[in-house]
Amino acid sequence: MTGVDEAGARGFLRPYAEIFSIPRAWRFSVAGVIGRLPMSMYGLGTVLLISAGTGRYGLAGTVAAAGALGNAFFAPQLGRLVDRLGQHRVLVPICVIFALSVVALVTAVQLRFPVWTLFACGIVGGATMPQLGPMARARWSVLLAGTSRLHTAFSIESIADELCFIVGPAAVTLLATQVHPAAGVATAAICCLAGTLWFAAQRATEPPVKAVRRGVRGAGALRAGGHRGVVPRGGYSLAAPGLVVLVPAYLFLGSMFVSVDLSTVDFAARSGYKPLAGVILGCYALGSATGGLWYGSRSWRAPAWKRLAVTLSLTVAGVCTFWAMPNLLVLAIVIYLCGLTIAPTLIAGYSLLEATALPGRATEAMSWLGTGISVGVALGATAAGFILDALGPRWGYAFAAASGVTTVVIYLSGLRRLARAEPATPVAASAASRAA
Repeated sequence: MTGVDEAGARGFLRPYAEIFSIPRAWRFSVAGVIGRLPMSMYGLGTVLLISAGTGRYGLAGTVAAAGALGNAFFAPQLGRLVDRLGQHRVLVPICVIFALSVVALVTAVQLRFPVWTLFACGIVGGATMPQLGPMARARWSVLLAGTSRLHTAFSIESIADELCFIVGPAAVTLLATQVHPAAGVATAAICCLAGTLWFAAQRATEPPVKAVRRGVRGAGALRAGGHRGVVPRGGYSLAAPGLVVLVPAYLFLGSMFVSVDLSTVDFAARSGYKPLAGVILGCYALGSATGGLWYGSRSWRAPAWKRLAVTLSLTVAGVCTFWAMPNLLVLAIVIYLCGLTIAPTLIAGYSLLEATALPGRATEAMSWLGTGISVGVALGATAAGFILDALGPRWGYAFAAASGVTTVVIYLSGLRRLARAEPATPVAASAASRAA
């Protein structure tokens, strides 16, 4: 990628020190990390709890999938509610409901309630899991509005996501297998309560609630056709015009990610080193975190839609090589290098939505990306599972590559719409004014 601002390139950690020098910024960021741990613990913890209590792995996986779909479909609605009512007014009740649903699930498993009660608890838990990632990004969007440091803050949040997916699964597995089958989901509920309540208590950095009036022109407001204008009167409008392109693109991106995960586990198992699968996938996450740190320390002249086109293409190009890996050692090296562009891809996607969201609907817009990935994970896991059983890991990696190529095709086909939607970045605008 080109267009790195020279001043921004100096001092690797300086941009991060600048954003955390904002009063109380570190508090909501740390609280957000604690409160979002359940997103990597709840599904696996549910599987371990139900399989231990019933001996039925199929049932356990189906309940976990129902919870994931509940989360995928209700997360944008909760985001919309947060934008209308405020974060603390929504977060407090839903985190309590989530914790109660976990208690109900544990009780249902221990007392052998009917199967439908497991599904009910799982769906309620998934639907009410607080989405602190988009909410933390919404806070940064207000604190750093109009500056070139917003993508630095988004980098921190993407790295926090990676940290959750490194620590969460290992912790929930250890707790459920070595302490008690219910210990994993119980810890997820405790993290949710502690982190979410602490996050909600940070009222000083909470984004102000903006009344969204129909027919009012706003920054980045576009009609469904992609032209800048007023918010349509009547009916439901998309929170950001880019969602028409980004949600289907991120759906296939989620399918690609889960296919890589499952294929890696199968590749390691068939090679006789199944325990190494976690280490290899950890290299993938470590590469993503490394790339996110580097990416966030720079100031970019190129707009987010163009940066996303580059990083997304590089991410998919890397995945297209996995089928040819001769052994686990080579795969571990290559997968780390390929992971370097994952966090920049996610950061650019969130930056693009933040810049083009309708007034007062930034949280809802960013929640839709998580929904796209979650649905893609659910569908991709099913498809990849059948492929791995029938054909093996190399074809699983081929399916991941096909999903990735589909993502790039969808994104590039909507590039003109996204280019029209995004306003000039602060750095680009400054450079343009100097040139004039």
